[in-house]
Amino acid sequence: MSQIQDDSRALRNAFGRFATGVTIVTAIDPDGQPIGLTVNSFSAVSLQPPLVLWCLDNASHNLEAFRRASHHAINVLAAGQIDLSNRFATWPVDRFVGLPWQPGTGGAPIFSGCCASFEVANEASYPGGDHTIFVGRVEKFAEATDLVPLLFHAGQYRVLSED
Repeated sequence: MSQIQDDSRALRNAFGRFATGVTIVTAIDPDGQPIGLTVNSFSAVSLQPPLVLWCLDNASHNLEAFRRASHHAINVLAAGQIDLSNRFATWPVDRFVGLPWQPGTGGAPIFSGCCASFEVANEASYPGGDHTIFVGRVEKFAEATDLVPLLFHAGQYRVLSED
C-alpha cells in the first residue's frame, strides 16, 4: 500500500479507480454569458431537502462566476456524448458556439440527449483543499431512462455493459 507523500499522480490514479458518471455543469456568468465545464465530482447529498454537490478546482478561471451564479445546471451525459464531454473538458475560446441548448432555471444551459439534468439553486460553497465544494438545492430535474450513461474510469471513457 502506498503512503501519501508528495506523489499527486499516484494518488490521482488511485482516485481514478472509482468509476464515475460524466457531467457538464453550466451557469450564466455575471455578464450574462453561458459558462460550463466537464465535471465528474457530482454526487447526490440528500433527498429531503433535495441537495447535490460538485467540486471545482480553485485554479479555475470560472470559480468566481460559479460562486456568484444564482443557479447552475448539471447535465448527466449519455454514452453517445463523448464529443460534448471533450468540448467542455478542453479550453476553446467559446464552448457554446454552434451548440444548441435551452435555458433552465436561472438561465443555466440544459443540453438535450442527456441521461438526466438537474436545475439547482446555488445554496453554498465550502473550501475543500485545492477545490471548492458547491452544494445546490434541486428545483427541477428530468431523466431519460432509455439512455445509457457515459462513465469515466482509470483515465478513460467507459460504457456500461449489458452482461
